[in-house]
Amino acid sequence: MEIKKAVITAAGRNQRLLPLQTVVDRDGQQKSALRILIEETLSAGIEEICVVICPGDEPAYRTAAADHAARLHFVEQKSPLGYGDAVMKAREFAGDDAFLLLVGDHLYLSMESRSCARQLIDVAKAERCAVSAVQATHESKLPYYGAVGGRLVAGRKNVYKVETVIEKPTPTEAEQKLIVPGLRAGHYLCFFGMHVLTPTVFRLLEGLYAPPEEKKTIHLSDALAGLAARERYLACELAGRRYDIGVKYGFMIAQLALALTGKERDEVLTNLVELLALRKV
Repeated sequence: MEIKKAVITAAGRNQRLLPLQTVVDRDGQQKSALRILIEETLSAGIEEICVVICPGDEPAYRTAAADHAARLHFVEQKSPLGYGDAVMKAREFAGDDAFLLLVGDHLYLSMESRSCARQLIDVAKAERCAVSAVQATHESKLPYYGAVGGRLVAGRKNVYKVETVIEKPTPTEAEQKLIVPGLRAGHYLCFFGMHVLTPTVFRLLEGLYAPPEEKKTIHLSDALAGLAARERYLACELAGRRYDIGVKYGFMIAQLALALTGKERDEVLTNLVELLALRKV
C-alpha cells in the first residue's frame, strides 16, 4: 500500500480560520498552523496535498502555506453539510488511492523521532488496510470526538480491530458499546483527527446522502462504522498527542506543548514558574 496523498479538511464554520493562525514551533520559528500540518504530512512521505476550504479562502490559505503553497490543491465545500461531506469533496483528488486524512483544527506532537503521521502510515502499510489514529480520552471529553470499540490485535501493541464506531457518544453509550479491555476506567479510544483511509470510504459516504432538500449532515463516523463491517479496519494509539486548537484555550495549550518540547524549553519553564509565583502573592 502506497500512501502519497493527503487531505486536510478546513471548511467548518468554526474551523476555517484556525489553520491561518500563527504559533511558534519547536524550533522557535513562527509558522501558521496550516504550515505545521503540511510539514507533518511531508514528514510521512506525502507528495500531494488537497485542502478542503470554504469558498473564497484559497488566497489566505496559499499565503499561510508559505513555501509549500505550490504543493497544494484546493477544493471548496460550498454547503456546510458536515465532516463526511468535506471528505467527499476530495474524492476526485484521492481517486483509487489510499490517503492520509487530517483535520485542520488539530496540531499533533510526536513523542518519538517519527512524526505522528509517519507512525500512522507505517502501521497502515504494514497491515495493508485503513487505520485511524486514536487516543485514550476521558469520558468528560466524549462530546467532542468520535470513538471506537474493539479488541487488541494479537501480537500487536496498541493496535485494535475496530468493531464499533459512534460519533460523540454519551457516557452511557460508551460504557455499553465502546469498552476496550486494558484501558483505564472512564477512558475510551477517541479519534485523534488523523486517518489513513481506502477509497471504500467514498462509496460508503455516497450512500449516506439524502435528497438535497433535506440538507442532511454527513458524518464521517457513520461511513467508518460501515467500513468496519465491510473490510479490515484498525485503530492505533500513537506515541504522541493531539491538541484541538478549536476549543477554549486550545491554541494556548498547543503552544505550551510545542514550547515545552522545543529548544527554548528552559526559558518557557522559567516564565511559567514566575507566573505561578505571582498568582500566590
